Amino acid sequence: MTTAPSSRPLDGITVVSLEHAIAAPFCTRQLADLGARVIKIERPGTGDFARGYDERVKGLASHFVWTNRSKESLSLDLKQDEAGEILDALLGKADVLVQNLAPGAAARLGLSFEALHEHFPRLIVCDISGYGEGGPYQDKKAYDLLIQSEGGFLSITGGAGDDEMAKAGCSIADIAAGMYAYSNILSALLLRERTGEGSHIDLSMLESLVEWMGYPLYYAFDGATPPPRAGAAHATIYPYGPFPVGDGGTVMLGLQNEREWRLFCDKVLRRPELADDERFDGNSKRSAQREMLRAIILDCFAALSTEEVIARLEAAPIANARVNDMQGVWEHPQLQARQRWSEVGSPSGVLPALLPPGRNSAFTPRMAPIPALGEHSEALLGELGYAPAEVARLRDASVI
Repeated sequence: MTTAPSSRPLDGITVVSLEHAIAAPFCTRQLADLGARVIKIERPGTGDFARGYDERVKGLASHFVWTNRSKESLSLDLKQDEAGEILDALLGKADVLVQNLAPGAAARLGLSFEALHEHFPRLIVCDISGYGEGGPYQDKKAYDLLIQSEGGFLSITGGAGDDEMAKAGCSIADIAAGMYAYSNILSALLLRERTGEGSHIDLSMLESLVEWMGYPLYYAFDGATPPPRAGAAHATIYPYGPFPVGDGGTVMLGLQNEREWRLFCDKVLRRPELADDERFDGNSKRSAQREMLRAIILDCFAALSTEEVIARLEAAPIANARVNDMQGVWEHPQLQARQRWSEVGSPSGVLPALLPPGRNSAFTPRMAPIPALGEHSEALLGELGYAPAEVARLRDASVI
């Protein structure tokens, strides 16, 4: 039996999210992609502060466009008593509450799991914070770059000099937290199918990023020297990284084992004798002698074009890649051949959007518009039984 394309895994699931910035919005966007109804609670007048990060996408903020499609926006001032009544009514019909407010803010609003579970026993509550509940850092504010620093990521990323550390070019700590929140919510929904009870997810950005740091942590196990910062090259495997070529381009290549090293010497460098050179006959030796080996590789590549180097690497075969800029990614032939670009609506018109990774034969992901601030407030309150006159009064009182 084939599921109709319009039937999605999370159809019928309602998510209420008190979210801003990246981690929680990225999590809930994944849920919306799978069919969940996501109601985004935003502060009247300003909304999610990520709306104001820039104006790069037809006047909209790039971060916001990326993480907020397929949601409904309800503007609500949670500090007003009537807003609490509206939120309670929403939670009575919801399956999941996600929040990444400042540390302690949700609890002060009466939205701790303990308080909510008594009234909404099936509700799953996902709290996303910088450092998690408990411990000396519980109340410490956290942003992506700060977690990259605390989690050790900056210590292994960037150039070799002590002053050459570099952050990731995208919000890696937020993304890690968002994806772990997403997978934890999916598992909590499965668990509720068996137990009938909601559960509490306490998700920290620090733990999410440190999980991704497993390799460098174990490499530095028991006081051993950590992997050095190596720019765009691999810290401990060589040759693995970017190499300039004769036409001014750059080719990224990667060798993983001794068989590939022999192929590289024979088919790419066309110096098969190097395969048994005592200076390079093992990855540890090649890594230790990387400057000497790099000079040999660059001498070969200097006489070749980017296409010629890639042709040799493909024929070997040795893993390789072009170093694309953003325009190169927009135009990437593989994404176009696999028809991975779709379109979504927005307050500024139709925008391109990458389909969610993972193509499932049973359903198509939801690709609905990015909401304007408070766009769905009246409709949502109408669903909760508020008459138009009451909605107008709430708006006049700045509750919504």
